Amino acid sequence: MSDLNPADGQLQAARLSLRRPTEADIDAIFAIHRDSETCLHNPSDALTRLDEARELYRRWNDQWQRCGYGYWVVRRHGSALQLGFCGIKPMELRGMKVLNLFYRFAPSAWGQGFASEAAATVTTWASRHVPDLPLIARVRPANIASQRVAVRAGLTRAEQLDETGYDGLDWIYAARLPNR
Repeated sequence: MSDLNPADGQLQAARLSLRRPTEADIDAIFAIHRDSETCLHNPSDALTRLDEARELYRRWNDQWQRCGYGYWVVRRHGSALQLGFCGIKPMELRGMKVLNLFYRFAPSAWGQGFASEAAATVTTWASRHVPDLPLIARVRPANIASQRVAVRAGLTRAEQLDETGYDGLDWIYAARLPNR
């Protein structure tokens, strides 16, 4: 798969390059998060103003500074066009520290396996570099495409961890859960 180059925060996959976001990505953050299709299952993530995208970028950048990892901008090799974003964020789920796997892509990138390829790359990186934290994905029950991405990334359903999130019931997919 690939590994992170600590000097530049980049990952490489078969067809994709993943890199740490910069301020130059704020317009893409805004475009992807204001699209009603991309936030259909997560309406609380929808952005309506450019300043919200700037704030989201700031939060992403703060996490990179604190943790040394976060969300990556996903592009095809040799292309400047941002297809979407994929990465991990530390959080708590039912009192357990976990990494939340996030992926959101422009509709023009859907159906081509980009989200699955990026999520598998990030999952592999997380298992090597943050092996002590379980990895989860929170997915709405109606979001079949997102469920497929989670499974292709190596996560399995963990019904015992399902809970209500900002936008309704979160089905939890997980890898590396501790034995309790």
